[in-house]
Amino acid sequence: MFEDLSQKLESVFKKLRGQGKITEANVAESLREVRRVLLDADVNYKVVKQFIDDVQKRSIGQEVLQSITPGQLIIKIIYDELVTLMGKTNAEMTDSPIPPTVIMVAGLQGSGKTTFCAKLAHYLKNKGRYPVLVAADIHRPAAIDQLEMLGNQIQVPVVTDRTRRATDIAAESIDQARKGARDVVIIDTAGRLHIDEEMMQEIENIKTKVNPHEILFVVDSMTGQDAVNTAKAFLERLDYDGVVLTKLDGDTRGGAALSIRAVVNKPIKFVGVGEKLDALEVFHPDRMATRILGMGDIVTLVEKAQAQFDEQKALRLEEKLRKAQFTFEDFLDQLREIKKMGSLQQLLGMIPGIKRLPINAQVDDTALIRVEAIIQSMTKEERQKPHIINGSRRRRIAYGSGTSIQEVNKVLKQFSDMQKMMKKFSKGKMPRMFEGMHFSA
Repeated sequence: MFEDLSQKLESVFKKLRGQGKITEANVAESLREVRRVLLDADVNYKVVKQFIDDVQKRSIGQEVLQSITPGQLIIKIIYDELVTLMGKTNAEMTDSPIPPTVIMVAGLQGSGKTTFCAKLAHYLKNKGRYPVLVAADIHRPAAIDQLEMLGNQIQVPVVTDRTRRATDIAAESIDQARKGARDVVIIDTAGRLHIDEEMMQEIENIKTKVNPHEILFVVDSMTGQDAVNTAKAFLERLDYDGVVLTKLDGDTRGGAALSIRAVVNKPIKFVGVGEKLDALEVFHPDRMATRILGMGDIVTLVEKAQAQFDEQKALRLEEKLRKAQFTFEDFLDQLREIKKMGSLQQLLGMIPGIKRLPINAQVDDTALIRVEAIIQSMTKEERQKPHIINGSRRRRIAYGSGTSIQEVNKVLKQFSDMQKMMKKFSKGKMPRMFEGMHFSA
């Protein structure tokens, strides 16, 4: 997620932190590079201009120029402005005081709209709600089949009728939800390959007929500025309440995530981060900013752990992460558990500082198997006290795991660096770029 953007920004910040003295001239130079990085990431040029202007105004004040660590302070300013750009706080969905809450989902065909409907139903079901899915995309039989299949996977009922109009199906689904004691109705509306009058009129008719409490517009984040342009066109006709960014785990440059809130003035409410039906996250601007700046996202990582593990395990994991009391035994146990939580590359990216560790260059299941083999080849004492692992022990571990001494060294280095990062985090210090500064992520 945003790896290319993060790496380019890190390169700019590295130069900035290396400056002995911060002046208006080198601030301007650094911000020119930041501007170029954001434009390369397909961020809307008007958004980039306003963002750079806001950062520059704050960066040339006396507080920054006279600061002991001005480079770090400017990076903190960029963090603050990123959070502001993406919406400051997460936006909650509207909930009807009298059930059912009606949620209408719109978007172009291929944006991941139907899959999002199922993900949202799964998310709400895990929150103790009783959703029902409505297949109102009558123009594409495959969409109805897909929604029925997904509904069956998550054991959520799906309302379908291949002979009636979409408006009638949507309206009658609300009565069915009341009769079936379902407190959330999620309506999957028709998608098209492009915006057309027939589609927009049908969606407007459904909106008038059911008067939804929440309208969510789904956009494919991999389409960059095209996603923003589509969002603007839909807003003029539909006046939706929030945006959903799908495929954020793919090869996305970040332009849509950084532009769309400023352009349409509607909050991003959810992001899709994988193909599985549990790969849906509530959008938090502050957490996304830390990910973009290469700072990880420890809060979301802990939340994922709490959702996956039993309460006791989740509490132990949170405590160990915050106190940096990992041993290799804990590391091995959590690596095995963490595979159940989603993409390994994505999850490791949530750990502060881990992006610069050697083992994170190309992380996949094969790499994880090799790491497991290395740890399993250690004695119990070595797992508890890795500092005792000398040259001969490393050779034995490499031989026993079928790996090389270099790979063993990388794992030991990664583990040591992660412990150091977590110690800084546990003391209230933001590691890497924000070291020595105190603010909540």
